[in-house]
Amino acid sequence: MVSDPIADMLTRIRNAMQARHAKVDVPASKLKLEIARILKEEGYILNYKQGDEGSRRVIKIYLKYTPGNEPVINHLERASKPGRRMYLGSKQIPRVLGGMGINILTTPRGVMTGRTARREGIGGELLCTVW
Repeated sequence: MVSDPIADMLTRIRNAMQARHAKVDVPASKLKLEIARILKEEGYILNYKQGDEGSRRVIKIYLKYTPGNEPVINHLERASKPGRRMYLGSKQIPRVLGGMGINILTTPRGVMTGRTARREGIGGELLCTVW
């Protein structure tokens, strides 16, 4: 049993990119699917698919590399943790590397990037930071 499934997902992606794997399998949940959707929309991964492996649901995340075989994701970090949640208002959402990276937040209107949450004027829990 994993105490923080989101941190487990991010760690699996980080480890797979460091080992230069083409894809990584992550146990599925609605929140993880939304995080994968945002990573795809922002261009950090090639694709993702939800599938079944035996009796459990998994998300297959296809990783993206540069032409020089360097990972597109340089940094992937969990911000809010089970022992220390980080809730931010719309004005408190930080910019990542001056707009070069993204924050992923869960808000009352669903999971979205920090840029979208600031534009819509809503805050939420800061899940992770990617660049």
